[in-house]
Amino acid sequence: MQTKVPFYRPDLGESEIEEVVAALRSGWLTTGPRVRRFEEGFAAVVAGHHAVAMNSCTAALHLAVNALGLRPGDGVLVPTMTFAATAEVVRYEGGIPILVDCDPSTLNMDLEHAERTISRIRAGRDLAGLPVNVPVVGMIPVHVAGLMMNVDAINSFAHRHKLWVVEDAAHAFPAAWRPHTESPWQYCGQQTAAVSCFSFYANKTITTGEGGMAVTADAELAARMRLLSLHGLSQGAWDRYSGNGSWDYRILAPGYKYNMTDVAAAIGIHQLARATDMRRGREAIAQEYRQRLGDVEELELPPIDADRIHAWHLFPVRLRLETLSVDRDAFIRELSQAGVSCSVHWRPLHLHPYYEDTFGWRPADLPVASTIWSRLVSLPIFSAITRPEIDTVVNVVRDVCARASRRRLAPTA
Repeated sequence: MQTKVPFYRPDLGESEIEEVVAALRSGWLTTGPRVRRFEEGFAAVVAGHHAVAMNSCTAALHLAVNALGLRPGDGVLVPTMTFAATAEVVRYEGGIPILVDCDPSTLNMDLEHAERTISRIRAGRDLAGLPVNVPVVGMIPVHVAGLMMNVDAINSFAHRHKLWVVEDAAHAFPAAWRPHTESPWQYCGQQTAAVSCFSFYANKTITTGEGGMAVTADAELAARMRLLSLHGLSQGAWDRYSGNGSWDYRILAPGYKYNMTDVAAAIGIHQLARATDMRRGREAIAQEYRQRLGDVEELELPPIDADRIHAWHLFPVRLRLETLSVDRDAFIRELSQAGVSCSVHWRPLHLHPYYEDTFGWRPADLPVASTIWSRLVSLPIFSAITRPEIDTVVNVVRDVCARASRRRLAPTA
């Protein structure tokens, strides 16, 4: 019988289930003591100062740019190689996402292209369909797949151009970086940006089903985001009804409904306790993929770096299309027919209709991402994967590459 391999499967244990049941039996389901426990635990793990739990990473990103004062018409540097949320939160506030190309090796934001882009804007030169002389106030780098960028380089760039930095760390928990081998590790969220935003969606490295976290060293930013996460109220329901406070509250700002529930946090508390072990499990899978697929000439494997602790949220390979008789989409179909589910991370933002039509972005504006994305395939990597599933992924990928190889189809002399 053929082993079917999903793209992901949450790694949930009895401790998560028991904590959810305890939350349900407690009679307190919404934001309360378990959310606070999760926040405190998460801040401790990433060596951060303040952690604010929310119902998604998108919410965390939105409140981060709001709290930092993003205004309508402001420009923010955003990688084109990212998910919708990174740029859409800029649009929520009326800001303008200024798309930046990706590094051809890591797929992370290319700071050299960012330098050329911001210089062109500030020189008053046209860029795509953007307004001339748009004020650039911030940047939102993404650590693609869980491989962190050079944080010193990001912050040096931001300081030079007077930008705030919000880190889209949806893939980067737990992850760390260091400038060179002799340096101590610095964890993502350990003052690596003004605000670092993490995701706990179902397929992330730890999950709460849906959920996110904003981490910052700035007490005022944390307080502002916490206020905005629940309608801008002076105190939340737990404070009003737990016997520790008054029923009364004041609306201090027009906020949002972004709070995390205690039921979600109940899962997160125990996922957090297992996070390092689950990361090591994904790392072992990545190492095995690299060993067993390293001789497949039709593939380029994702980079590794001795000065990074890789979260391995994704394992994105690149097809060497010139060696294959099929394109990327046909390759994925063949894997699917053989029982292996895959995905693509991502179609770059500038190739989506909204950004094409609204801002006039074209493939030639961001050539590296425009070229690379058609070669990308993300293979299954998750801590709950089984030995038969790993073997199936490896064997199916090798088989499809062999059958579609132009070398096999080439006529012999």
